[in-house]
Amino acid sequence: MSNKAVKKAPKQEVSEMTFWDHLDVLRFALMRSFVVVFILAIVAFYFTDFVYSQIILGPKNPDFISNQLFCRFGHLIHINSLCINQIDFKLNNLEMAGQFRNNLLISFVAGLVAAMPYILTELWIFIRPALTSKERKGVSGFVFITTFLFLIGISFGYFIISPLAVNFLSSWTISPDIQNTFRLGSYISMIVMISLSTGLVFQLPVLIYFLARMGIVSVQLLKTYRKHAIVVFFVLAAIITPPDMFSQLLVAFPLILLYEISIRIAKRVERNRVEEL
Repeated sequence: MSNKAVKKAPKQEVSEMTFWDHLDVLRFALMRSFVVVFILAIVAFYFTDFVYSQIILGPKNPDFISNQLFCRFGHLIHINSLCINQIDFKLNNLEMAGQFRNNLLISFVAGLVAAMPYILTELWIFIRPALTSKERKGVSGFVFITTFLFLIGISFGYFIISPLAVNFLSSWTISPDIQNTFRLGSYISMIVMISLSTGLVFQLPVLIYFLARMGIVSVQLLKTYRKHAIVVFFVLAAIITPPDMFSQLLVAFPLILLYEISIRIAKRVERNRVEEL
């Protein structure tokens, strides 16, 4: 009897982790993630010329792929306003360490985006032991789905919204006597903010899934605010796009589609909950 108790004791010590043990696991996961981000940021810093000239400064240049495709499609449907960013403009650096600081910022953001699959994997490894086998099965594709939606969101923000926003803001004037001169940091902040923000917005289906499982969000609630959400999406699209319906639909439609997918996900979660009862 005593021998069995002695043999079982180590298993209990291993299986029962304290709050501080969980913090240690999380701390090491964050440290590993930071190391990966740091290494990839160094790689991005090494390829600074490509990152800046081809990626960061791309949306403002007339030969950027999105600008060319917008213009070609505009010619087909006879909407000249779709020929965006046809006049290249210069960016100014007004601070001694401005270019170096922005170089570090872009390198870090590039490292963060590139490391996102690894970061999500570490997050999944951390939360997985706390889930039941049924819960693990329900979110088995967590890393793939969240990474896929994040990259699709960033691509949508970078290739679609960023060129439209750059064209709108760079061409907006309240008086011909005022000349637009743009700071490098302001331009970079806008591109980064738009790209990362849309990457996070495209996580809406994943967020709705977990909120629905916790009972915080319901299908009825999402349907009630559907019209409000559509209005918000179109207002956002109208602000950043040229004054034509095609551009507004191009931005608003993917957001509306995400919202509809979220409703379907919430409905499936509620149906599964009823079946489990």
